[in-house]
Parts: sequence; C-alpha cells; structure tokens
Amino acid sequence: MDDMLNNLATYGYLVVFLYSLGGGFVALLGAGVLSYMGKMDISLSISIAFIANFIGDSLIFYMSRYHKHEMMEHLRKHRRKLAFSHLLLKRHGSWIIVIKKFIYGLKTLVTFAIGLTKYSFLKFSVYNALGSAIWALIVGGGSYIFGGALIEGYKMVADKPYLAPLMLIVIGGSVWFYLSAATKRS
Repeated sequence: MDDMLNNLATYGYLVVFLYSLGGGFVALLGAGVLSYMGKMDISLSISIAFIANFIGDSLIFYMSRYHKHEMMEHLRKHRRKLAFSHLLLKRHGSWIIVIKKFIYGLKTLVTFAIGLTKYSFLKFSVYNALGSAIWALIVGGGSYIFGGALIEGYKMVADKPYLAPLMLIVIGGSVWFYLSAATKRS
C-alpha cells in the first residue's frame, strides 16, 4: 500500500493533469484525499486540474468549431443530446458553461454544441476559466476538507465490496434516466 501511495504521490500530478483534460473529477478527488494524507500538495493539485480542465474544454471547442464535419461523424448517435445542449444554452445562457462542469454526461456535449454555434471564443474562454476555477476549488478543496470521511467511506466499501457496483449502477442509472427523459421526443 505504501508503494502505491508513493507512486501516486510521484506521478499523481501528471495523472491529475491528463485526467482533468477530459473532466478529472475522480483524479482531483484522489489528489485531495492524498493531500489530506500529506502525500501531495492540494494547491498544486487544484492549480494543475484548473489548467488542464480549461485546456481540455478549449480544445473541444476548437475542434467542434473548426473541424465540424469530422466531429459530426463521431457524434451522429448523440444528435438529440446535442440538441438538448443547445436548449440548455438558450435556457441558461452563458452560465451553462460554468454549470456543465458539475454534470456528468453533459460536460463534453455542451462544449461541442457551443463550438458548433457562432458563440464568441473569448466569451467562452472567460466562462470556461471561471467554471474550471470553481470546479477545481470545490472538488479539490472539498475532497481535501472531507478527506477523513472519504477514507472511512473507502474502508466501508472495501469491507463490503458489493456496495461499489450497486452505487455505480444507481448513479449511472440516474444520469442515464435523466438524459433519456430530457432528450425524449414529445
């Protein structure tokens, strides 16, 4: 266990960066807990996650803006979700760029949808930076503050391994049900 923690402390910042390019919730959560344990630095972890998350969404925006045809080939199955993302943008305005950071399943699609419109890249970048900073502070700071409770929760799941798949099914099913209901034809 100590070897694994030392490896995570050594390569953890790289993992946080790479994983945060596409969302990074779990990696930042782990970095917060490792920081609580004294194995990583929370300020550095939050900063790395912020930068990587900002870069990741900016790349998605760029790809959908300037490579629409190539991107649409991969998104054919998700047309309804893209349309739902456009509706969210109309309904919530630019704040959806901040809010989407916390909604699994919409983070990437909303960015794709915004990139397909004539939305200003500068305006997107400002809201993206704000959203990335809030996301990194809440997830990283929260996991650091509640590190003890998260470690106890891990021990409980380790003692009762049937809880982990059950929790994943409930959370994944809830997200799937919400997205299916939200994008269902009337």
